Amino acid sequence: MHLSVRDVLLALCLAFSASFRPVWGRPATFEEDFRITWSDSHIAQIDGGRAIQLKLDPGSGCGFASKRRYLFGRVSMKIKLIPGDSAGTVTAFYMNSDTDMVRDELDFEFLGNRSGQPYTVQTNVYAHGKGDREQRINLWFDPSKDFHDYTISWNHLRVVFYVDNVPIRVYKNNEARNVPFPRFQPMGVYSTLWEADDWATRGGIEKIDWSKAPFYAYYKDFDIEGCPVPGPVDCPANPKNWWEGSEYHRLSSVEARRYRWVRMNHMVYDYCTDRSRYPVPPPECLAGI
Repeated sequence: MHLSVRDVLLALCLAFSASFRPVWGRPATFEEDFRITWSDSHIAQIDGGRAIQLKLDPGSGCGFASKRRYLFGRVSMKIKLIPGDSAGTVTAFYMNSDTDMVRDELDFEFLGNRSGQPYTVQTNVYAHGKGDREQRINLWFDPSKDFHDYTISWNHLRVVFYVDNVPIRVYKNNEARNVPFPRFQPMGVYSTLWEADDWATRGGIEKIDWSKAPFYAYYKDFDIEGCPVPGPVDCPANPKNWWEGSEYHRLSSVEARRYRWVRMNHMVYDYCTDRSRYPVPPPECLAGI
């Protein structure tokens, strides 16, 4: 990715201004803001409680979730994924309304690989129970060697998925085109580590190698900035929330350039161009960024 001096300066300005954004409440911590939802024996706090370790073995995977739900805002985590042969595993970071058939959901799913292959991240959006909006990109770095930042930004007009501040997915509010948008239901923040070798790697061709188990993923630097529910009833509709500001209505010029670079060089699947599933592209696919 080649950026001009102007792009670099703009990016630095954005990063500098972001560090002074007002925060709704305090920074998130695992002990105070999350609960273990699945297999507490497979989740451990490490580094003096500053990070957590998730484990997958033949007996179980595991998961955790936020104690509260949120309506609009920004959530992020730093994650270090499973190294080596991780085929058949899925490490997920997502938001979910937990409302069954009418659920809203915003997904990061990191699909394991055979050693030497790129790590693929799949994003998906469910709105009012309608999903099947998968996009996949191959990450341009090895996400198992160090922690990287994964972010979901959500306001009334759009959802943006970021990897290290690079936008990889934009889902706009296209209710005017009769496309549902996650606007009414608060969502919790979730993460899971689990076995999915029926589909996760090359469509299920590559199966999990349990001789490599246990598999570990690591999390730290939890950040939730949004409107907690229950909480102040006027928060979700407050136009003064920083995530509703005009600079978050569309991608900046730097972000748009990075977004195009990702899509041109690293996208490996887009439901919008899958004519076997959608002979006529869904209406949101025609809206651009």
